[in-house]
Amino acid sequence: MAGFQHCFLLSMVVAALCLSSIDTSFAARHLLQAPALPQPTIPSLPKVTMPPLPSLPTGLPQPTLPTFPTNPIPPLPKATLPPLPSTQIPSLPNPTLPTIPSSVPKMTLPPLPATPLPTIPTKIPSFPTIPTTIPTVPSPPSN
Repeated sequence: MAGFQHCFLLSMVVAALCLSSIDTSFAARHLLQAPALPQPTIPSLPKVTMPPLPSLPTGLPQPTLPTFPTNPIPPLPKATLPPLPSTQIPSLPNPTLPTIPSSVPKMTLPPLPATPLPTIPTKIPSFPTIPTTIPTVPSPPSN
């Protein structure tokens, strides 16, 4: 039942869009075929004059800035690192590569089987044709 309602609602929306586009095209055609009306005149707006900005008073007291202290900043102490320990790092043993024998035995492969290679056909075989007439089917006997 819900599927029918969705389908019905969708068809109503599509119908409304179709009808509104038809009415819109008729309205556009009517406006294009109507005689041109004279353009209304827009009255000119009066010029607005702005009052002049007030001048800044000159008798205001000037702010005083605080002075910075003149004593120098004390230097930071020098950082000293402790000495590195003098323990010896053990050395790693040198790896040795295995020895390769100078004479490698020769390997022989078994012979390939003597099967002939397949041949590629050069002539395209002919296919049977499809009949163009439909055979008649006998009608069943009537009682």
